[in-house]
Amino acid sequence: MSWMQRVNTTATKEPVNVQDQEVDRWVRHYKARLIKEADLESITKLDANERKQTIERLVSKMIEEERVIIPSQVMQEIIRQMINESVGYGPLEALLEQPDITEIMVNSPKDVFIERRGRLEKTSVRFKDKEHIRHIIDRIIAPIGRRVDESSPMVDARLTDGSRVNAAIPPISLDGPVISIRKFKADPFSMDELIGFGSFHETMGEFLRALVKAKCNMLVSGGTGSGKTTLLNVLSASIPKGERIVTIEDMAELRFDYDNLVRLEARPANMEGSGEIAIRHLVKNALRMRPDRIIVGEVRGTEALDMLQAMNTGHEGSLTTVHANTPKDALGRLEAMVIMSGLPLTVDVIRGYFVGALDLIVQSERLPDGQRKLVNISEIIEEDGKVLIKDVFRYKRVGLDDEGNVLGHFEATGYVPKAYQKIKAFGIDLSPDIFKEGELT
Repeated sequence: MSWMQRVNTTATKEPVNVQDQEVDRWVRHYKARLIKEADLESITKLDANERKQTIERLVSKMIEEERVIIPSQVMQEIIRQMINESVGYGPLEALLEQPDITEIMVNSPKDVFIERRGRLEKTSVRFKDKEHIRHIIDRIIAPIGRRVDESSPMVDARLTDGSRVNAAIPPISLDGPVISIRKFKADPFSMDELIGFGSFHETMGEFLRALVKAKCNMLVSGGTGSGKTTLLNVLSASIPKGERIVTIEDMAELRFDYDNLVRLEARPANMEGSGEIAIRHLVKNALRMRPDRIIVGEVRGTEALDMLQAMNTGHEGSLTTVHANTPKDALGRLEAMVIMSGLPLTVDVIRGYFVGALDLIVQSERLPDGQRKLVNISEIIEEDGKVLIKDVFRYKRVGLDDEGNVLGHFEATGYVPKAYQKIKAFGIDLSPDIFKEGELT
C-alpha cells in the first residue's frame, strides 16, 4: 500500500502518523514558507475557524504557485497538520477534539495515553521527537506568561477551554519532556448529571443542595482525579442568587453562572524570582472585597488558616477542597497546613477552629474501575472536648462483577446531623426521613 493510499484510508478522527515521511516532508516545506512569508502572530490571534481558513488559503496558494499536484485528501491532511503545528497543539489536537477523552498523558514521543470512561488506554498518536513535545509545551504556556526551563522545570497552565495542564522537563523528568492534560467539558456537569452517572444518590443531592442554600461551610476532599473540582463546581452552582462570591484558584477552573462573581487567580514568580501572588495573599485580599462566600479551589499550605478564619468570621457557606483519601485524613492535612503557618497555636486550638469553621466534609473517590463516587458526607462535631467525624451518608462497596466493575450502594447511617437544624432555620423543606438508616433506593 502506497503512502497516498495509507492517508486516504485513515479514519478522520485519527491523525495520520506524523512519521509518514512524504506527508511530513510537505508539512515541513510549507511550514518553513509560512514562517518566512506570513505573519503567524496575527494568525494566532484569530478564532479557530479564521485560523484554519487563513492557513488553508495561504498553503493552497503556495501549492498553486509551485504547480505541485497533490491529491485533495493528502492536501487536507497537510493543512490539518500545519494548523496544528503552527497555531495549535500539534498531535494533541486530535485528542483534544474528542469529548469522551478526560485525560491526556504524554510520557514520551511514542507513548501517549488517554483516559476514556475511566479507563486508561494507549493511543496511536506520536510526536516526532522530544523537541517536538517541548515545542508544544512552550506553545501551551506562552499565552499565559509562564515559563519552563532547567531552573524551573515544572509548570502548571491551562488551555483556552479551561483544561488543566502540567508539564515537566529534564532534569527532573529523566526521560524527556512530559505533559499531563485534564480536560474539562465545554458545559460543566450539573448535579442531576452526576446523579444520573451514579456518582451519588438523588437523596444525597437533595441534602447537598439544602446545605449550600443554608450556608453551611463545606470541605470537598479526595485524591487526584477523584472529581473534587467537578463537585465543587456543582455545589457552587446551587448558591442562591443575591450574594457576592469570590473564587480563588491556583489555575482558574471553576465555571458556574452567577451575577455577582469575582474570580481571582494566583500568579507564580517571574523569571527574576519576584512577583509571586500566592493563594494566601488572595484569601486575605478577598476579605476586603465584601464577599458573602469565599470559594477556594484547593488549599495546599498556610492559606488553610486564613480560609478557616474567614469561615469563622461571618463568611458562611464557603467552600474549598483538599487532597486527602478520607474525611479523617482531610482534617489531618488541614491541621498540618495550619501548623505550617508558624503561629504558636496548640493542637486543641487548631481543632477548635475546625469545629467552628467547618460543618461538613464531602469525600469523593475514584474507584479502581474508573467510577467516581461520593463515598462520604460527614459532619464535624465536638463531644467531650474531642473532634468527631460522623457519617450522614456513605457508599458501601460489596464486591466486583465478572468484568472488574465495583459493586455497591449508597446508604444513610441513621445519624441526623446538627446541620439539619440550620437547614430548617433557613426555611428549607427537607424531610428528616432522608436520614433513616438503610440503603437509598
